[in-house]
Amino acid sequence: MSREFSIRPIEARDDQAVAAIIRSVMPEFGAGGPGFAVHDPEVDHMYAAYTQPRSAYFVVERDGAVSGGGGVAPLENGPQDVCELRKMYFLPAARGIGAGSAMMHRCLDAARAAGFRRCYLETVDRMEGARRLYRRTGFRPIDARMGGTGHFGCDRYYILDL
Repeated sequence: MSREFSIRPIEARDDQAVAAIIRSVMPEFGAGGPGFAVHDPEVDHMYAAYTQPRSAYFVVERDGAVSGGGGVAPLENGPQDVCELRKMYFLPAARGIGAGSAMMHRCLDAARAAGFRRCYLETVDRMEGARRLYRRTGFRPIDARMGGTGHFGCDRYYILDL
């Protein structure tokens, strides 16, 4: 198996693979019940959801298969200058190879290009590897959720000045 990967914008043909990744990874971290992104209506239609203004979603390809993804979009019911890092999940085969850092930079570049000044994210304490990546990237923890994502199952919140 190659340690190489590529990142590209999502295409309509990726919807099924991305939905399967989200539905596989979230329960792995105890985040499969109510109040988590796995239940968002967009999960089955990620391509269409991220063709909206100021939104972008990217996939990681490794060995010819989609093995992860991540994106940004305006924070629902949040300030106009704040985006949310959304649905950034990777299958185990795509972890620990630099794909997370590369995806983070791609998403943050898209956020800056869309005119956002801050990036917000929600996660769970159990996603330790992801939280290390967020801190390494410069995200800082905040005490309370922002906006109205509906993800009441999340217990950790971060913000980054872009």
